[in-house]
Amino acid sequence: MARLDVPGHDVVAVRAANPGPFSLSGTNTWIVGREPTFVIDPGPALTAHLDLVSEEVDARGGLGAILLTHDHPDHAEGVEELRSRFAPVPFAAARADASIVLQDGDRLGGFEVLSLPGHAPDHLVFLRDGVAYTGDAVLGEGSVFIAADPGALSGYLAGLERLRARAPEQIAPGHGPLVSDADAKLAQYIEHRLAREAALLSALAGGARTLDELIGSVWADAPAQLRPAVEVTLAAHLDKLAQEGRLPTGVQRPAWPVDWLAHA
Repeated sequence: MARLDVPGHDVVAVRAANPGPFSLSGTNTWIVGREPTFVIDPGPALTAHLDLVSEEVDARGGLGAILLTHDHPDHAEGVEELRSRFAPVPFAAARADASIVLQDGDRLGGFEVLSLPGHAPDHLVFLRDGVAYTGDAVLGEGSVFIAADPGALSGYLAGLERLRARAPEQIAPGHGPLVSDADAKLAQYIEHRLAREAALLSALAGGARTLDELIGSVWADAPAQLRPAVEVTLAAHLDKLAQEGRLPTGVQRPAWPVDWLAHA
């Protein structure tokens, strides 16, 4: 299991041993500050991983709260086990059963809470001392899939712009390495998503209507194992074009199960 340090900050990540096509090298659990410390995204319910997180928390003088960027299993599955180890520690998230329900603009433990939906409707980013803890909104490498929720892609692009306006120095992502140039990464993410939209519009203008035609034209660089994520993101792009009145008729829409990620 790898450890990541944030230069200039009393912050460390313990990376879970859950690598995969969606989790990359594994989920990063960020441990921030001390006396008390804060844990962002406990990760999967792997005993060895949670043991290392717990040891780091103990060395830092105890746990102030658990913060969750979003409710996907590879980030949230370990919440209850970690809470039981440090009861009655509060659990802060956007989800309704959290002991502290967070909303955009809230502050907790020195963190500013920024809502950044798109990858998930409940997705939050936490900002503290120039570091943005971005979960799956921005990764250390590669791009993220956008869920096909109402307004997801528009909300995601707006959220990236809002985060960029906060001018964080570094990004501590949910997967992948630390990002030392936050502005460049955010600019890259915005440019990438707009380039996909432009390529999709070009494919539609050329007569593409089926999933295979659209994906083959716009996402030809995506590995076959990521096809489910590509279809979800395509659906989000089509929804955005439909909302803007730019979607031609007769376009095949992806159909995907809500819980597909839990089995990915």
